[in-house]
Amino acid sequence: MSGRTTKPLIDPFGRTVRDLRISVTDRCNFRCTYCMPEEGMQWLDRSELLSFEEIERVARVCVERFDFDGIRLTGGEPTVRAQLPVLVEMLAALRVPATGRAVDLAMTTNGATLGLLAGELRRAGLNRINVSCDSLRPERFAQMARRDQLARVLDGIEAALAAGFSPVKVNVVMMRGVNDDEAVDFATFGRERRVQPRFIEFMPLDADGGWTMDQVVPADETVAAIDAVYPLEPVAHGPEPAARYRYRDGGGEIGVIPSVTRPFCGDCDRVRITAEGKFRTCLFALDEHDLRAVLRNGGSDGDLALAIEAAVGTKWAGHHIGQVSFVRPPRSMSQIGG
Repeated sequence: MSGRTTKPLIDPFGRTVRDLRISVTDRCNFRCTYCMPEEGMQWLDRSELLSFEEIERVARVCVERFDFDGIRLTGGEPTVRAQLPVLVEMLAALRVPATGRAVDLAMTTNGATLGLLAGELRRAGLNRINVSCDSLRPERFAQMARRDQLARVLDGIEAALAAGFSPVKVNVVMMRGVNDDEAVDFATFGRERRVQPRFIEFMPLDADGGWTMDQVVPADETVAAIDAVYPLEPVAHGPEPAARYRYRDGGGEIGVIPSVTRPFCGDCDRVRITAEGKFRTCLFALDEHDLRAVLRNGGSDGDLALAIEAAVGTKWAGHHIGQVSFVRPPRSMSQIGG
């Protein structure tokens, strides 16, 4: 980095971009109804996936050229990518020029194999972890994930706690008529286990294209249901998507992500790359920018930085969910990276 100055990466609406989401695989060992179809997925060939070295290079350019300070690994399910702790160690070595600190390295996982990996991931340098779990009832969990794996997910949460991750966040996609009666159950679970539930509004990225607005459980409704049992108060927060609330009795926190009813697009500081190296400026973006071509056709770090900067120059104001102008992306959540 000597002799090179960094500059903030600012999109056309004045938002400074500093958070990178990296999908390491399109494969998953679950088939969650809001994410992917039960059958018929066409997986990427291994040669199409970015290698760990290519992923590290994209991340390094974002960190060293543009002062990115947050990286989150996603999938599919990231833990099905072989040797994942090796990649974590590579990314954990990155330092943000503006502060000299390591990047904040996080991962979202379904938790099913976390019991085997939590300690190794922590030792490799992973800072934070989110475990997706949409029901605490085994039969309902199996219907939503299309896999009877709740016990293994709960074991994974315990393994993350034992490995020293703090806080452990539990992502819950709330769906009307499916699991909207479990908000208080998850709050109780969080208070007892000292984990933080994060309730996410159902978004139109289901593989079957069946999303409708009446399936969305508004975040305010979830907060009200919990507040009636465990009184809450809001917590001030920055550009992260979750609105946070703490229990007035000191029993921990919850978060809600109101992507549909109260979009946080105006503060969005994130971009993402798919498992095959397509750069996306929004989860709902209709356009993708091919970084793999730059990586594999002899492009320099400078070329990569220019491609990233040009892509961010196309970032839009917001996704328009629920409006007449909304256009659904052609890919499902599992193919984009959550």
